[in-house]
Amino acid sequence: MSATIDVPSAAPQASAEVRHVTQVTWKTTLVLGVVTVLYGVLLLLAPHEGDSRFALSNAGDFFTIPVVVVPAMATAWVCFVIAAIVTTASAWLTRSARRLPAWAVALAAVVLLVGFLAWAAAGSPRDLSVVGLLGGAVLLSVPIVYGALGGVLCERAGVVNIAIEGQLLAGAFTAAIVGSITDSPYVGAFAAVLAGVLVGAVLGLFTITYHVNQVIVGVVLNVLVIGLTSFLYSQLLVPQTEALNATTRFTRIGIPFLERIPVIGPVLFDQTIIVYLMVVAVAVVWFALFRTRWGLRTRAVGEHPLAADTVGIDVVRTRYRAVLWAGAVAGLGGAFYTVVSINQFGKEMTAGAGFIALAAVIFGKWNPVRAALAGLLFGFASNLQSVLSVVGSPVPSQFMLMVPYVVTILAVAGLVGRSRPPAAEGVPYVKG
Repeated sequence: MSATIDVPSAAPQASAEVRHVTQVTWKTTLVLGVVTVLYGVLLLLAPHEGDSRFALSNAGDFFTIPVVVVPAMATAWVCFVIAAIVTTASAWLTRSARRLPAWAVALAAVVLLVGFLAWAAAGSPRDLSVVGLLGGAVLLSVPIVYGALGGVLCERAGVVNIAIEGQLLAGAFTAAIVGSITDSPYVGAFAAVLAGVLVGAVLGLFTITYHVNQVIVGVVLNVLVIGLTSFLYSQLLVPQTEALNATTRFTRIGIPFLERIPVIGPVLFDQTIIVYLMVVAVAVVWFALFRTRWGLRTRAVGEHPLAADTVGIDVVRTRYRAVLWAGAVAGLGGAFYTVVSINQFGKEMTAGAGFIALAAVIFGKWNPVRAALAGLLFGFASNLQSVLSVVGSPVPSQFMLMVPYVVTILAVAGLVGRSRPPAAEGVPYVKG
């Protein structure tokens, strides 16, 4: 007689729970709090009574938006209250281990800006042109955006590009000479691209082939380009200004119908070809990095070059391609100075735009679209001083000159959040 005993399967099935841990820091709250407090102190210690006038239209628009007139101090204090509410909400969310939404940070920044503009323009007989403010911001952001795109391309491949400043300056210098000789801004811009590629090739030679410290090479290249262009400017361009330093600038190309839309029309659709190419470049770099095989290999080389080499990717060739393309993009950004902005080269005319572009790369978390938006933010900060000087702002000009750099520090230090660069960035790859 045999008995069959059924033993139930008691093997427990482990359920894997995926937990998403959000790292929350107090940086954003602290920066918002400090800026809001300083803004409130400014309103208390230096009240600026009167009305502020904001002009939103140009003469050629489809329709005219009336000038907006607001009481300066009342508007400024309302903006302070809104910013204080956002800061308080940020502190509460951070204490609860929750992150403040990005739109709330943007709201606080916008209301503080509007309040500051209302305070600064109070009592001025001139209208504060919103179109001029935004249009100038776009123009001043062009070299920064191009430089940031070059930085993203380089660093996604694992090469730190401190030499953006040198690439911009070399592009501006070359475009000035070639554009003057040929009397063609197109040829000048193309020459600027080649100059950027040349600086990128030198960067790649020392960092990729000879494994020299990437930060040191970038700093040396900046100093070299600054010294070389300054010497040639004094010895070559100044004595022969008419022949070698008087370029023909690109003219604006208005897009029919779109250029006459109030506010955004003159800002976005009545620009030079360099500005339109900037928008195309942002889209192309994003697509190339995240939607193509080349982009996948480039990012793999920047994250784990040994693993990429194991599956057959040529690390050295991939990095060289990224560095050369980055130089081409940054060189085109340098051409902006001498074939768009003004028609001649000046000593150190980039004025640190390459370093601001490097900050935009970090602020944008090595994403071309975010880096471009960061470049627009820094361009806006640079243009703010010019607009406020036109309306007779009580802020001393020395303080206004500090604005772009203060905004850069605050953005990178307080608003960037958790930012992780490519894992192999700055690390030379030695095969075998």
